[in-house]
Amino acid sequence: MGHLSRLRAALDERLTPFTGSVRHKLLALVLAPLLLGMPALLLIVWYWGTQGYNQLLINKVSADLGTARQVFDRVQGTVGDGLAALAASHRLALALERREGGRLEALLDETAHRQGLDFLLLLDPQGRVRAGAGSEGAGSERADRSGWTVVRSALRGDGTHGLDVLEPEHLAAIDPSLPARTLIPLVPTRNAASTARSVEDRALTIHAAVPIFGLDGEILGVLEGGMLLNGSQTIVDRINTVVYQEASLPLGSQGTATLFLDDTRIATNVRLFEGERALGTRASAAVYRRVMGEGRVWLGSAFVVDDTYVSGYEPLLDTGGRRIGMLYVGFLEAPLQDALYRAMTGLVLAFLAVSALGTLADLRFAQAIFRPLERMNRVIATIEAGDETARAGPSRSRDELGRLSRAFDQLLDSLAARRLELQRSAEDLDRKVAERTAELESANATLRQASRQLVLSEKLAAIGQLTAGVAHEINNPVAVIQGNLDLLGEVLGDAAAPVKDEIRLIDEQTRRIQTIIAKLLQFARPGDYAGQAEPVDVNAVVLDCLLLTRHTMGRRRIAVETSLTATVPVEISRGELQQVLVNLMVNAVQAMPGGGTLTIETADTRFPEDGEAGVVLSVHDTGHGIAPDCLGRVFDPFFTTKKSEGTGLGLSISFAIVQRQGGHIAVESRPGLRTTFTVALRRKARFAGRPGEAASPSILFGDG
Repeated sequence: MGHLSRLRAALDERLTPFTGSVRHKLLALVLAPLLLGMPALLLIVWYWGTQGYNQLLINKVSADLGTARQVFDRVQGTVGDGLAALAASHRLALALERREGGRLEALLDETAHRQGLDFLLLLDPQGRVRAGAGSEGAGSERADRSGWTVVRSALRGDGTHGLDVLEPEHLAAIDPSLPARTLIPLVPTRNAASTARSVEDRALTIHAAVPIFGLDGEILGVLEGGMLLNGSQTIVDRINTVVYQEASLPLGSQGTATLFLDDTRIATNVRLFEGERALGTRASAAVYRRVMGEGRVWLGSAFVVDDTYVSGYEPLLDTGGRRIGMLYVGFLEAPLQDALYRAMTGLVLAFLAVSALGTLADLRFAQAIFRPLERMNRVIATIEAGDETARAGPSRSRDELGRLSRAFDQLLDSLAARRLELQRSAEDLDRKVAERTAELESANATLRQASRQLVLSEKLAAIGQLTAGVAHEINNPVAVIQGNLDLLGEVLGDAAAPVKDEIRLIDEQTRRIQTIIAKLLQFARPGDYAGQAEPVDVNAVVLDCLLLTRHTMGRRRIAVETSLTATVPVEISRGELQQVLVNLMVNAVQAMPGGGTLTIETADTRFPEDGEAGVVLSVHDTGHGIAPDCLGRVFDPFFTTKKSEGTGLGLSISFAIVQRQGGHIAVESRPGLRTTFTVALRRKARFAGRPGEAASPSILFGDG
């Protein structure tokens, strides 16, 4: 018993410095949670942080997969919409009515090329092939296509689209060249299921079919088209561009998209060594079982070719509802994990630093418990109640608590100032964000407008090339007809008298075709027909043109008024300027069949964009005018309101001539009252673009 008492006394003596000191008590109270609870808290924060971040990655790849699916669905819908537009077109109806096989083939070829289709077939109401795009497609005529789901649906009157797998024999039946284009050698891939196959010879295809209706609603046939996805880069790159836009992933990570046929990559932007696309590589066995075997979506980390990606896979179904492949999107996991670990490490270090500073502050302030501490406690309660002006006030204490009281008041003042400063900074930031957003919206609008103008220019250039080819192909048989017609007249002599009128009509129509061909070529290659530019007196050219057209205006009882005040010579081919003026004057005369007044005016001017001197020339008529819905199309190639005459190229060629010189041509009209064409020409020509690359009239004057 005495021994226990002595032991207790010795222990109390050793603990007296700690239990008898407030400082030591506060030190124990502060350090105990720090030393015991801090490690546990850091582990919890680390676990929750990594789990939450990983869940965020899963949510992101899930959203990316949904976006990719929408983009892929829109691509499929575009194929169906393109076929529907052709099925409802007047050109197809006219070709079917005239039963012109060559014209049907040409129309199908043109549509397939424009819409990026690998095959386009015209089926009869029983589902047999009637015509196909390309010379190879002709070999499949009379083949029965009614076994395909999309064709059966179209034969019932419902256009549809979807995915189908075409075997090599299916491809060869359509076009013998297609099987070779779809071959993809299989590449040995880590974690993939074993297979005896060495090549993927099937084709994953966007398959669409739409019915062609007659005037009374009967089905005249079906348009069937397909786009082969094997080796296609355009679609996966488009998906990748939409899903993983710039700055959507941390620095160093990159997004990818892939289309699988079964478990084989047939279209992907996943890269192998030296930038080669990983075509022919295969999905892992685990992913294949989950997606293709069970029909479920895969979201998570997966090994892709040669690295680990945060991946999303979902099954692709064909038109019959069978699982035939997978759609994949994903992004590199390593850069994201590195960013996570750096952030968590920084958080832990910051937490430790703040905790250490807090502990030091507590040790300094916990010297004693006196009234300054109580006043500070009351101030805290007052501030929490809403009075932010409360302060502890002056303290007589010169120890640590006194200094703490004064520092506390200063801290409150600093927080109030900082709060005001933060409010002002927040207001400035909101204003700057709004200004920057407006600037970005303006820049995006400018970019969209420039993109539309570029597309229109490319379309016009394509029309020019097509026109030149058509004109060349027509010119050859016309020349043969003309030559044989001349020979016929020479051989028959007087014996041709009974059909003299018929021969004359053939000769006139042949020469009319040659005139139209010449205009087509001048529109397609204006540079080849351009004359030598020289300083020209516009007034003299106007007088010459009036002399050339005086008989035409005399027969129509047209009164001519002129006001020729221009003094500046302009640089242009005299012949081309005559062509433009005669075209405008003849159009004006034709607009006044019952007579009227033709007014021609010239005057000096300056171009507002650069202040250069020039001449403005106006041609007014008092004819029937131009309808508002036609006004914006008068300069478009082949557009004409004179259905019985004209080619619709006169104003287009005039537009190209003036625009190539660097000038402008415009039109305004009041239906039933008058029409005015205005031509502005420069003193010094500014020739722009190569031949056949004139800007589209729709760009300069609106698309009507």
